[in-house]
Amino acid sequence: MKKYWIAAMAGFLLFSGTASAQAELKVPAAYIAIGDSLAAGQTPEREIDAGYTDMIAQELSRNQPVGFYSKNLAFPGFTTADVLDSIQSDEAKEMLASANLITVSAGANDLLRLVQGDPAQGSLTFQQIQADFALNEARKNMELILAELTELSPNADVYVMGYYFAYPHVRDSQKSGTAKQLDRLNEILERSAEKAGATFVSVDQSFGDDAVDKVPNAADVHPNAAGYQAMANAFFGEYQKTWTVEDFELPPPNPLTFEQIMEAQEQEGDGGQEEEESEAEETALRPSAGSPTGYLALREALPYL
Repeated sequence: MKKYWIAAMAGFLLFSGTASAQAELKVPAAYIAIGDSLAAGQTPEREIDAGYTDMIAQELSRNQPVGFYSKNLAFPGFTTADVLDSIQSDEAKEMLASANLITVSAGANDLLRLVQGDPAQGSLTFQQIQADFALNEARKNMELILAELTELSPNADVYVMGYYFAYPHVRDSQKSGTAKQLDRLNEILERSAEKAGATFVSVDQSFGDDAVDKVPNAADVHPNAAGYQAMANAFFGEYQKTWTVEDFELPPPNPLTFEQIMEAQEQEGDGGQEEEESEAEETALRPSAGSPTGYLALREALPYL
């Protein structure tokens, strides 16, 4: 498992294309993905696999030199408050200082944890007052996150990822209320990005309200590979319009359960003596290759983004 993750990361870092001649590209790219489980690559089966951030890193490596890629700061279940806390750690500050490209997925968990869904009945319910409060908190925290990134990553171009409608399986009569709240969230994220000089990436048009082909599990809000591909391509629509993640370029499925990830991390923690013996070799690895999962930590799996 360790070999897979190191090999996968090395594959993302290989320069396999020609660099774009456009002046706005920063070469080599040092890409950090932060946020919730969409940034982490959680699947509809609540496993971790290649998500939109991995696809972005892979496509970057096909078109320009990539010096660094990490999704160590992406955690399932994170709210905007959690993301703000995570980027203020010493480890995060050191990593973000070298970044010149950052994507942020944060905000949906502030809202979706308030939505009660019944897959059998195809229904959704939430309290409007609670939703209003959650969205206001998301706005304040996102502004703080982007202000913090301006300080921590002064050379980075920051892209704030929008959200799709996560409940395509419910009855049509049940969609409009929750969809309206997600539209409000996207508006907040877009305004916050503009205020901070960041770029907002809209993904909802790629999904619409009926994207059962991209969100296949009626009991889970996470996308499949096609959904993550759509998100990655929405990013490239803002970053480099001629770059696209094609179907034949999708990484082969290789999901890990949360139990496998935690077990691998525990085994990694027990290998201190072996790591000391190979210290010279380890210095050649990127920080994201330091654990078999590419994470600094993983919290308990949550049924949100």
